[in-house]
Amino acid sequence: MLYSLLRNWCLGVEALVVWVGRLTSLAVPLLAFVVAFEVVARYIFNHPTIWAYDVSLFIFGYIGALCGAFAQQRKAHINVDILYLSVSQRWKNLFNLLSYLLGGFFLVIIFQLAFGKAEEAIEFDYRRQSEWAPSMIHFWIMIDVASALFLLQLSADFLQNLWQLFTGKPLLDKYALDDAADAASEGGKGA
Repeated sequence: MLYSLLRNWCLGVEALVVWVGRLTSLAVPLLAFVVAFEVVARYIFNHPTIWAYDVSLFIFGYIGALCGAFAQQRKAHINVDILYLSVSQRWKNLFNLLSYLLGGFFLVIIFQLAFGKAEEAIEFDYRRQSEWAPSMIHFWIMIDVASALFLLQLSADFLQNLWQLFTGKPLLDKYALDDAADAASEGGKGA
């Protein structure tokens, strides 16, 4: 019972993170288009836009923040391997649990601060200090969504490491993670 509950939680989080990561990756060509459009408008037609810099800044922020959980899932963040690779799996699990707790603490603070900023942005109509002056509400909401998604991924990683620490067996195998990624891909095609 506990095994299937934890396993389903982890698989659901893995699928959600893959889906958001792949959806966010679609913003990369959009970012390239906005930057190219501004370069052409500015240097070929001598008519720069007032919006391209802000839009490219927001898109880049969305990509960086929303793909953090995906990078965590793929273990693509920086790791100090000198000590980590020389210890047993049990110690690796302990190191991971400690780092997930610290990361989760940091992300809870980010979530709380961004939530407060989003409320202020709504109440006081915060705008970016630029000629175009777009609203900042969406950006603070995105930071909340990104930190919540990252916290979900950390919870799945935490449970997997805790399970392996106590049982000596992985909660999910590589094939289960691949199935979760495939399920996320199939879910994205129908949308």
